[in-house]
Amino acid sequence: MRLRDLEQRVDELKEQIRRSHTRLSLLSDTILSGGVGGARAEITFKNELSNAFHLTGATFVLDGSVQYNKQDDSGALAEQKFIPIFSGSIPPGDHTLQVVLKLRGHGYGVFSYLRGYKFNVPATHSFTVTEGKAIKLDAVVWEKGDVTTPLEERPAIRWQQTLNSSGDEARPESSSSKTPSAPAKASATGNVSIGTGGK
Repeated sequence: MRLRDLEQRVDELKEQIRRSHTRLSLLSDTILSGGVGGARAEITFKNELSNAFHLTGATFVLDGSVQYNKQDDSGALAEQKFIPIFSGSIPPGDHTLQVVLKLRGHGYGVFSYLRGYKFNVPATHSFTVTEGKAIKLDAVVWEKGDVTTPLEERPAIRWQQTLNSSGDEARPESSSSKTPSAPAKASATGNVSIGTGGK
């Protein structure tokens, strides 16, 4: 148990170092490009899944750089309903956020069959930030549909995006930036795929 705890702490430290290097690199790019004021981004993850699903893995990649990567089957990750992914300066322009979530079914009663299911939920979202502005982007995993939708077809990711300027109130982007593509139906192995999010 001590060795496992030590390995987990080492992994967390490595992740923090990787994220710090990425932020420094992005900040350096902003300064070198002449954008002293630059742009800012705050990216967070929200877990709105019911107890029917346990989050066992989450990977977030911003413009090709890993910002968050954690695999945990103990249940600790599933209990985190809010996870900060990135907060800092970014170069003005176009950016892409890629997400891959791993879920494990945790059904009960008539849905006990879900315990044997594992789900991969990938999604991609593109956004643009101009000089002197900030963006707040939330990636939300939730269960789409209604009571008639099979549980294995419910996991999906939606995007919540707001922009603000210096001294201005944050304002929502157009609804098209929040609308995720329709997910594919679960395959026989329980995999669920989410299409590329709209800009």
